[in-house]
Amino acid sequence: MRSTELLRRVGRARFPLGAPSWPTSVPRPGPGRRIGLDYDHEWSRSYPVRLARAVVVDNVTRPLAHLVAPTTLLGEEHLRHVESPVIFAANHASHVDTPLLLTALPVRFRHRTAVAAAADYFFDTTWKSVLWSFSLAAIPIERSRVNRRSADMAADLLEDGWNLVIFPEGGRSPDGWAQPFRGGAAYLARRTGRPVVPVYLHGTRHVLPKRADKGSRAPGGSGTEQRARRGPRRSPVTVAFGRPLVPDEGEDARRFSARVERAVAVLGDEVRTDWWTARRLAASGESPSPHGPEASPWRRAWALGPRPDETRGDEPAWPRQGR
Repeated sequence: MRSTELLRRVGRARFPLGAPSWPTSVPRPGPGRRIGLDYDHEWSRSYPVRLARAVVVDNVTRPLAHLVAPTTLLGEEHLRHVESPVIFAANHASHVDTPLLLTALPVRFRHRTAVAAAADYFFDTTWKSVLWSFSLAAIPIERSRVNRRSADMAADLLEDGWNLVIFPEGGRSPDGWAQPFRGGAAYLARRTGRPVVPVYLHGTRHVLPKRADKGSRAPGGSGTEQRARRGPRRSPVTVAFGRPLVPDEGEDARRFSARVERAVAVLGDEVRTDWWTARRLAASGESPSPHGPEASPWRRAWALGPRPDETRGDEPAWPRQGR
C-alpha cells in the first residue's frame, strides 16, 4: 500500500485514531485568542528580540522622543551606585511618559527594563499585544484589582534580573494632577527586596495630554492646549530621579507606598522650584500636595499654571497652589 493511501485512510479514521467528532447540537466555540493576562510575552525577552528592540530604541525612539520633547535629566547620580534590578515608580500624565522614561535611563538599565502595562488597554487585541511587547518589553498587569497572577509575573521578572517600570497611579492623570498611588510597587519591593527609584516626569501633559489623540478638550490645560487638537506638540520636559528607597523594618506595603508617593511629590516640587526650597518644605512636612486643590475643575486647571512656552521671560511655570 502506498504511503499516500495509508495517510488518507488514517485521516478518515475515527476516534481514537482520528480527531473526535463534534456533536451537531453543540455550537463550536470560536478560536481562542491569548490576549490580556493570558498573552505569552516571554518571546519579547529573548536575545534576538532584545537586540532588535535595542536598535530601535537607541536609533529611532530616543532621537524622536527627544525631538518632540527636549528633555532635562535630574538626579542621574542616584542611579550610579544602585544595583540592578530596581523598580522605577513614576507619576503618569501622558502616553509619552513610557518612551521618555525608558530612553532617559542609562544604558545598563535601558535594555533590560520591562514595563508593567494595563492588560485591558495595551493587551486587549493581538496586534497591540505584539506591538507593546516588542517595543517596550511590556507585560500585562491587572490594574482594576489586586491580582496574584500579575504580582507573581512581575516578581519573577525582578528575580530574573529585569528592572521594572510601574506607574502606581494605575492610569494617566485626567487633569494633570497626580492620582493616589496604589501599592503594587511597594508590595513588589517588600516581596523581592529590590529598591524603588521614585521618578517625576514634568511637562509631558503639554506634549500629549490624555484624550488629545481623539481631538477632545485637553483637561487641565491652558491657552491653546484647551482647544481641540490631534497628535503630540513639541514642549520641554524634565525627568527627575530620586534616591532609591527600601522598606524600613516592620514597614508594610501601604506605608511604604505612601512614602514613595511623597518622594515623587518632593521631586515634583524640586523641579518646579529648587532643591533647597523643596527639601526644606519636605523636612517640615509642608510639601505641596501632588493631588491639587480640592476645588472645581477650572480652579484645579488654573492652579496647574500655564504652559512653559506661555510664561514670560525666564519665569518658571510654577503651580499657583498655595504652600
